[in-house]
Amino acid sequence: MPWNDQDYPDSFKNLDEPVREKAIEIANALVRDGYEDSRAIPIAMDQAREYVHGDDDDGRQVYEVREDGEEWVLSKKGSDRAILREDTKDDLLEKAKPRVNDSNGVLKIYKGDGELEDTLYEG
Repeated sequence: MPWNDQDYPDSFKNLDEPVREKAIEIANALVRDGYEDSRAIPIAMDQAREYVHGDDDDGRQVYEVREDGEEWVLSKKGSDRAILREDTKDDLLEKAKPRVNDSNGVLKIYKGDGELEDTLYEG
C-alpha cells in the first residue's frame, strides 16, 4: 500500500513538511522498484533532505559513532564527551539511531580504523 500525507512511516514524523512530502514520493517509487521498506525509508529520507535543503546538513546537529578503546561511543561532532557508550557497535547503533532521529540529527558512523563507513539521517 503506497504511503501518503496521512499514512507514512513513523520515521518521517519529525521531518519538515516539504521534506516529508518528497520522502513519501521517493519511498513509494523505491518500493515500486522492488526495494524493501526497511531500505527504501532511509534512502528516501536522505534523498528528500538533499533535494529540499541541498547537500549540506542544513544546520542540523551531527552525531558520530566511533570506537574508543574497548568501547563504542556516540558523541556530538567536535565534542570529546560521550553521550552513550556500549561494548559493541551494534548495541550502540540500536540506541543511537532513535536518539539521533528524534533530534532530527545526522549520524556519521565510523569503522574501527576511523574511516567513515556510513551517514544516516534516521534510526
